[in-house]
Amino acid sequence: MDRQVAVLAGGCFWCLEAVFLEVRGVLSVESGYCGGTLENPSYEEVCSGRTGHAEAVRIEFDAQRVSYGDLLGIFFGIHDPTTVDRQGNDVGSQYRSTVFTLDEAQRREALDTIARLEREAVFDAPIVTQVVPLQRWFPAEAYHRRYFERNPHQGYCMAVVSPKVAKFRKQFAALRGEPGAPGLG
Repeated sequence: MDRQVAVLAGGCFWCLEAVFLEVRGVLSVESGYCGGTLENPSYEEVCSGRTGHAEAVRIEFDAQRVSYGDLLGIFFGIHDPTTVDRQGNDVGSQYRSTVFTLDEAQRREALDTIARLEREAVFDAPIVTQVVPLQRWFPAEAYHRRYFERNPHQGYCMAVVSPKVAKFRKQFAALRGEPGAPGLG
């Protein structure tokens, strides 16, 4: 096993967690906060938009089963990387699109992916995703863990999370895990 970590922010972490839990080779997904100035921020503090943190997910994966590039492909495929500090109705810097890199190889791959998507004109507007080194990671409160799995009928989950999961299942079927994987029971 080649255990690696990716940290991605692209809107509400409930959406990202729900999707990445279904990816083959993903060992765990943790929602949390990074990119801000406050030590150990709470969800309420991050939601205020005053801490500078982004809602993000920390994905532990087996690089022999799924590549960092595959994770980036899913990331850019399931959120809108062309809007500054916004995903749909979620507005604020905590919802920004950011790839938090752990090393130079991840930084290069993220920048190369963005450049390729721009060359191929995949989106109707320029990509505004930030690529920055990860400084500190703060896990979110326990009630955020597997939120969509535990609350599929909650309004936000039905209106926002469920369509993103469905989009992933359709567009990235080849990257779905098998039953028994972290998010597939």
